[in-house]
Parts: sequence; C-alpha cells; structure tokens
Amino acid sequence: MSTLGSFIWSIADQLRGPYRPNQYGTVILPFTILRRLDCVLEPDRVAVRELAATYENPNRLQVEVKKATGRTFYNTSSYAFANLLADADGLADNLAEYIDRFSADVDVFEYFDFKNEILALEKAGLLREIVKSFGAVDLHPNVVSNADMGDAFEYIIRKFNEAANETSGDHYTPRDAIRLLVDLLFAEKDVDLTEGGIIRSLYDPTAGTGGMLSLAEEHLLEQNPEAKLSLYGQEYNPQSYAICKSDLLAKGHDATNIAFGNTLTDDAFKGRQFDYGMSNPPYGVDWKQYAKAIKEECDSAGPYGRFAPGLPATSDGQMLFLLHLAHKMRAPEDGGGRVGIVMNGSPLFNGAAESGPSSIRRWLLDNDLVDAIVALPANMFFNTGIATYIWILDNTKHPDRQGKVQLIDGTSFWTKMRKNLGSKAREISDHDRAEIVQLYVGFEDADPGFSKVLRNHEFGYWTVTVERPLLDEDGNPVVDRKGNPKSDSKKRETENVPFIYGGSTVGEAGGREVIQRYFDAEVRPHVPDAWIDWTKIKTGYEIPFTRHFYRYIPPRPLAEIDADLEKQVSKILDLLREVEK
Repeated sequence: MSTLGSFIWSIADQLRGPYRPNQYGTVILPFTILRRLDCVLEPDRVAVRELAATYENPNRLQVEVKKATGRTFYNTSSYAFANLLADADGLADNLAEYIDRFSADVDVFEYFDFKNEILALEKAGLLREIVKSFGAVDLHPNVVSNADMGDAFEYIIRKFNEAANETSGDHYTPRDAIRLLVDLLFAEKDVDLTEGGIIRSLYDPTAGTGGMLSLAEEHLLEQNPEAKLSLYGQEYNPQSYAICKSDLLAKGHDATNIAFGNTLTDDAFKGRQFDYGMSNPPYGVDWKQYAKAIKEECDSAGPYGRFAPGLPATSDGQMLFLLHLAHKMRAPEDGGGRVGIVMNGSPLFNGAAESGPSSIRRWLLDNDLVDAIVALPANMFFNTGIATYIWILDNTKHPDRQGKVQLIDGTSFWTKMRKNLGSKAREISDHDRAEIVQLYVGFEDADPGFSKVLRNHEFGYWTVTVERPLLDEDGNPVVDRKGNPKSDSKKRETENVPFIYGGSTVGEAGGREVIQRYFDAEVRPHVPDAWIDWTKIKTGYEIPFTRHFYRYIPPRPLAEIDADLEKQVSKILDLLREVEK
C-alpha cells in the first residue's frame, strides 16, 4: 500500500457531503498533479518570471527556460501554493490564472475539467481547505521519488475506481508484474545496455499512468547511469493520460511524446518504430465500436499493414495490440526490437484453424517473432484472478533461440501477500522474479519442469474434415452419378492433426503424408468406411501452454481410500451412538 497515496486520499475526507465518494478523484487527482508540478517549479520560479519578461515569444521562452532550468515546461504566473491563500477573496480566480500560465505542453488539467471543479469547490466552501491541505504536502522529486509518486497516483486511482465500483484493470498493472516484464524484456540485451552513451526508445500504446515506462527507465539507469531512454506512449483514458504526461514532465522528459487518443484507430506515432515496446491491454474488452475503422485500415493498408495478418473476434481486442506492437519493433537492419505484452490465456488458443486469431499466431511464428511466453501466478491482478501470460517478441533473436519458442511455467513463483488488494492475493518477490528470469536465461538448459523449448512448427496443425457415407434404407452407401459415395453431413467430423505426428519431423510441405499416416492410425481402425475430404484441409496454429506442463497425478490406491472411508463410517457410527444415549 502507498503511504503517501493513503495520506493524499485522506484529504478527500474534507469533500464529504457536497461530493460523493465516486467524485473524490476528480478533485484529488488534478490537485496532486498541480502540487507535484508546483514543487518541481519552485526553485526556479523567480528566474523564469524574469525570462518571461524578456522573451515574449513562447517558443523562444521555452528554449531559454530549458537552458536555465533543464526543463521544457514552465509557469509564468506570480501565484503558487506558497501565496495563493494570501488573497482569500480572489482564490478561485488566482488559482485559475495560475493554471492558465503554464506552458502549452502542460495541457493535462483540461482533461479533468479542472476550472469548473475549482468553481464547484468554491461554491461548496471547500476550496480554501483543499488548497491549504495540498500546500502542506511536499511532493518535490527530491522528497518523493518518481517510483513513490507513481505508487501514490495508482493507489488514488484504485481508491477512486473502488468508490465508483469500476474495474481498475484499464489503469493499473501491479508493480511486481511490471518489474518481471521489464526484466524479461531487457534480459536478452542487457549487454548492450551497459554501453556508454546508449540511447534507446521505449513505447507503450496503452500507457495508463506511465508505470511501465517509469519502471523500464529505472531498470535501464540501474544498468547504465549514463544511458538515455526516450519514452513514448499513448493513452485513451483522460485522467490516466494526464497523470502519465505530468509524471514524465516532472522527470524532464519530452511530454510531446505522450499522446492522447485511441491507439487502435488513431496511431499517434504512425511510421515510428522503437527499440522496446510494452503493454498491458485490457482483457476481453470488445472493439465493436471501432470495428469499421479498423477493418477499413486493414483493407486499405495492404499486406504490410499492422492488422494484415488477421483480425480477432470483436469481443476481445488484445491481439490487435499484439499485432500493433509487433509492427512497432525497430527493423532488424536498424538493430531490431523487443516487445513485452501481458495478456490472458485466450490469445494462446482461441479461434479455429484459419480464423483471425489462428492466422495472427501463424504470422508471428512463421516470422519467428515469438521468443518466450511466461505463465504468471493466479490472483496477481487487482481486478481479476484469471490466468495471465507475458509474451516476449523479438525480431533479432540470438542464434541459439532462432526458430524456437520458450514456454516458462511461472505459476508457482509467488509470495503470499499479508493483505489482499482486491483480487490480488499474491505477489512476485525479488527472489521469485530472479528465478523466473534465470529460467529464461537458461533456455534449453533450464529446469524442464518449468521450461520447455519448442520449434515454431510444433504449434501448427491441420484441421481435417472426415466424411462417412450416406446410407439408404437397406444400409448401403448412396452414390452419385460417377459412382462415388455421397457423404452424410450428420456424420461429418473434424480432426486436428499436429504437424509433428508419430515422431515425424515432416513440415507443412509434406503435410499430406503426415495427415494420411494420422488418419490410417487414429481414424480408420474405428470407422473403416470414412475418408478425408482433401479440399477442406485448413492450417491452424495454437499454443496449448498447460498441456506442455501437465503433470500426471496418479489416483490414490483403493486400499487407502477404503481405509479412509472406514474411519469416516466409524466416526458417524460413534456420533449416532451418542445421539441414542
């Protein structure tokens, strides 16, 4: 739990009455952002005002401010939390003027409709106390680290959503899950990260409040304090966008790299590619309302468009983000890229052969982009206890990993939390995380109980249509004019035939032979009159993760079960005798 977040949220107690609990966040979040920026600006406030008096052109002023302070943003107002309360009657107007005098790159307050909120607070007689309470909290980065500030923001958002009885999944990814994703993302190329003067780009198309971006930056700077990471992100939730952008502003990043909008329908970084990409898209959220735009883009963009490999069912958009990130990886000739994305289990296996999801998996595997998939422990997230997985994509795999996919069962690497947070009852400790990363690094030498390495084509299969003859009243096959038996649609069945069958390594090119061998061994002995309809063969791909880690648990011996039953019967009889007495 965030102690700072808890303290800030306690300020909301002053709002009781005029505000309902589900409205607290509309006040607490923008005031927290404003106070954070206010603390960052405080040391150079006088110098910036002097520069503003000299340079009227905002572009020139921004250049001069950056020279003097190292920051791209500024505020030229004569007001700050330090003196706002001095003019009690003009507090609302002065606070509005303070917000107006931020540089143009600080657009975050309009996403909260903050000025109207200020007027509402004044009308309710609460504005002075709220300003006073926030003015007493020092949120300068030297006092509150970026990580602690991020935790505080996300604690406030979680409380806000709990009060509104909404899911927090769109906004908040647990820090322990992010740390594991970041470690896996950088695990393969940590050697590169120690080079002097390195510059890398990191992109999150579902940026939320910026937690993934912030932690990735922390990791890189731990590896190499001289490194520079350019952060890019897009977010469609107004409040999360505002928090993410203001957080990066406070850290000195170029805030124009954080865009507002829907990544799926309006890619703010069209044509851009990145060294690293990461995302935790919403699970099971439909994209029906965007379907027309996405399908039009898919049709017009041609075979190299981001959605060209296929479209998932409109009931779940996770795989759209998977495709989007795959197309955002820096090209191999430019150094390549890696991606980490958290999804639930459905992208592993949903969809029949040649459906959209299956075609997406086929494209990823045919292009050797899937590096590893890690199963996370259950009950890891705040709003869901379902199984979740981290996918790692890489378009410049190490030679040892080329043509292969590593599956890692990380479901048993967890530590019980002292207190549940929603559905989150478990966390991945530093030790747990190190063990999972070591499995990844070990690759083919890792413990086979937790790690399996498979060749890409081992995930392929053919769906084969098996026909049986239509019989007349006498039980004889009905034939067509050419004497061929007609098929009985009621008896029609399909069989999924794996590319690798019976120890054979025949790939898709020799598919007919493998299919026939499977049919002769698995089907014909049971239905001798059946045949294959070779015109209906379909190719599919699935990743049956749990099947590869299935552990057979033999049933208990009958004697042991009988002994237990006898004990229970004996107890029941003893209880009945007690009743009879």
